[in-house]
This record gives sequence, structure tokens and C-alpha cells, in this order.
Amino acid sequence: MRGSKALAVAVRNPQGEVVVHTEPLDARIYGGRVARVPFLRGLTLLWDALGLGVKALMFSADVALEEEGDDEEPQKIFDGPAQWGTVLLSLSLSIALFFLFPAFVGDIAVRWLGSGPRPVLSNLIEGVVRLMLVVGYIWAISLMPDIRRLFAYHGAEHKTINAYEDGAELTPASVSRYSLQHPRCGTAFLLTVVVISILVYSLLPSMSLPVRLLSRVILLPIIAGISYEFIRFTARHQENPIIRLLIKPNLALQRLTTREPDESMLEVAIIAFERVLAYETASAPLAEGAVNEVVSEPEAAIPA
Repeated sequence: MRGSKALAVAVRNPQGEVVVHTEPLDARIYGGRVARVPFLRGLTLLWDALGLGVKALMFSADVALEEEGDDEEPQKIFDGPAQWGTVLLSLSLSIALFFLFPAFVGDIAVRWLGSGPRPVLSNLIEGVVRLMLVVGYIWAISLMPDIRRLFAYHGAEHKTINAYEDGAELTPASVSRYSLQHPRCGTAFLLTVVVISILVYSLLPSMSLPVRLLSRVILLPIIAGISYEFIRFTARHQENPIIRLLIKPNLALQRLTTREPDESMLEVAIIAFERVLAYETASAPLAEGAVNEVVSEPEAAIPA
């Protein structure tokens, strides 16, 4: 769970206890001048989110690999050049698969059809291939047992946030009644990037394949910035019927990235959210740095 001031990662250890890592976020990114600059803030938040995701995975691995009966505190969250190298490698592979490869296919397809490169048709083919790759990739990994379990925790996260925003008490029984979908989900961001990339690239003239591939990389930060602002705008105007219509595809895609969680998963999500909420509502920072703690069960129900 990530708020505006802190991040909390909750994981069950082999003994069935919930181990929680809480740390304050970089105030320069989440509360400084950059956070108030449209389009630019989306890029910085996305980059930081990738790093936080790797950190969370490493913490989860540390906890999961603890030996039975080992009461030692989990290792310090993995940080440094290796972490950001992992982020850079993952990002590079994603760009190659979901942006460069579709651009290559679009260019080859139009040339194969004859009559020379036609930008509109080429970009349309590229966009369809990109959309199929994104949806197909998510569907394929959702067949893996570990990913299905991960997606169930994703659903628990959404249910907890939906319950809080509705003013409900944060208990597994109460939270379980809420929706698996949420308009500010990262899945929504992915689909928005795909759609906006089709619109942006359709404005480009005919170009050689090397220049075409280069343009996809150069324009990607702009597309990501626009996508973030779109998600931010629609999240603030959900009462508008046109906005609700626009975000329906985003919510529909979340059916692939979420699963119905069990009660134990909801407990983990609630605990993580409680830690973030404690930071968000505190008059002073709760700690100077990261904090690890073991919680056996959720605290008393917290009303929104």
C-alpha cells in the first residue's frame, strides 16, 4: 500500500504471522515541486513506483524464505545499483516487447500489403498488435498459480481501498463485500498508455523503420505523462457519466489482474493499509526511517 507520505508492505511469514515493513516516501517526489508539475510528475512517480515494486518483491522473498522458527528480523530491503539495474532491465524489455516489436510488425505489414508505407494503416496495425500483446500477456501469466495468488492479493488491495473510500469499517467481513475494480489501478494506466500511444503515433508522418523505432522510444515519456494526467483527471470526475463510460475498458481489464481474495489475504491488505493510514494522519513522522514489525492479526476495525 502506498500513500502520499509512506509505503507499507505486509507479507505472511512461514509461521502465519504478518510481517510489515513501513517506510516514509521521498518527500521531494511526493510532496515537492515536481509533484505539482503536470505531465512531469507522472514520469517521476512511475519511475519511483517501479523501484518500490522491486523493493517490495525483495522484502517478500526475504520473509517467505525464512526458516521455520527463525525469529530474526527479515533482511534489510534490497536497495542500491542492483535494484535500479533490475528496474532498468525490466523497463527495457517491456519497451522492446510492447512498443518496438508492434512498431516493427506494423511497418512490415504495410510494406507486405504493398503501395508503400501508409502511416494511418501502419499505426492502426501497430496499435492492435500492442493491445493484443498487453492483454494476451496478462491473460497468459494469470494462468500461473503463483500469479493467480498475486492477483488475489491485488483484489484484496482494491477491496480495502474501496471500503475505506466508502466509509466502511476495515474488517475482512466488511471489506469482502466491495468491488475488485478501482479506477486508479496500474492496470488502468497500462491500457491508457496503449490507447494514447495509438492516438499520438497516428499523427506521425511516414518514416523509415529505424526512425520509426526511435520515435517510439523518444515519445514514450510524453505518452506516459499524458496517460497519468488522464487517470488522475478521470479519478476525480467519476460522477460524470461520460467519464464513467471512458473508464469502463480500464475497469474491464482489471478482471484479468484481480481475483477474489480469501479472508487471510484481506487481513494482510488491511494491516498494510492501517500502517499507511497511521503515517498519513500523524501530526509528526512516526519514524526517521524504515520500520519492520510482526503482527499476528489485524487491529480493531478502523472507520474511514
